[in-house]
Amino acid sequence: MGRRTLIILVALLAIGAVAWWQFANQPDPVRWQGYAEADYVKVGPTQQGLLVELDVGRGDEVVEGQPLFAQDEVGDRALRDQARNQVAQAEAQLANLEAPGKDTEIKQAEANLADARATRDRDLADLQRAETLMKSGNTTAQNIDQLRAQANSAIAKVAMAEANLAQVRSAMGRPTEIEMQKAAVSAARAALAQAEWRLAQRRVTAPIGGRIADTLARPGETIAAGAPVVSLLPPQNILVRFFVPEPALASLHRGDRVALGCDGCPADLDATVSFVSPQSEYTPPVIYSESTRAKLIFLIEARPKPEQAILLKPGQPVDVRPLGKPQS
Repeated sequence: MGRRTLIILVALLAIGAVAWWQFANQPDPVRWQGYAEADYVKVGPTQQGLLVELDVGRGDEVVEGQPLFAQDEVGDRALRDQARNQVAQAEAQLANLEAPGKDTEIKQAEANLADARATRDRDLADLQRAETLMKSGNTTAQNIDQLRAQANSAIAKVAMAEANLAQVRSAMGRPTEIEMQKAAVSAARAALAQAEWRLAQRRVTAPIGGRIADTLARPGETIAAGAPVVSLLPPQNILVRFFVPEPALASLHRGDRVALGCDGCPADLDATVSFVSPQSEYTPPVIYSESTRAKLIFLIEARPKPEQAILLKPGQPVDVRPLGKPQS
């Protein structure tokens, strides 16, 4: 080997050593450890009752408004029907009070009473004249008895006509009675609306679209009001929680984008920072210094787009890298 060749070889080795040293001493790219998390929607009934139907199972995809489960509704259906009958009865009473034909009935009853009184007065006058004639012997006792019976009958007819007029007038609603009955109708309708609402609550639908994460009850169980029956996971409720040291905290703000990495995840998976903890998760029991500040760990939350969030599984480890602010 010539001297020149040896010099070249040594130079190449030196260059390689320098390059290796520079590569080995490059700072690691900023990367934080985190995990996927989920905010589950626990769906339960608004009132206690027997669970009779469970329409979904684990892993099912549901859309908003899709039936989830149902409770026994026999009792609430009976209460709804009773409330309907009470509304019909109250409305009928109001219609009777407001009926325009009552004025005609009163006038007819008043006319009948006037006729009965005229007949009574005439019969009483005839009886009085006959009794006067009886004193002079110009009539018979049989005629007196007949006229007295006729007068008594006329008096009875007047009493009947007066009672009939009073009945017709009492059936005619006064303004105060009409207003009171209108209030009764409104109350009956409100009770019906409440009964219909209670009945409708026995069938529970999905408040939002998502995946059924778990079912927490079975048909035949009595479910308390508010107790969860279905655990629902909407994709927009999937997030990533990660922790950063205090020196990196100033570089992250709400609205910033971060890249996500995990096993089996696409390379373009990212998320938007939605929460930056104002307090550290770990504080060393010493006076702060530059060396201890690095031990302060802060919680950050970031939310992927819903169409990408479904690729993450709650509890899955995730690597997080900064991407900067979103482009406007």
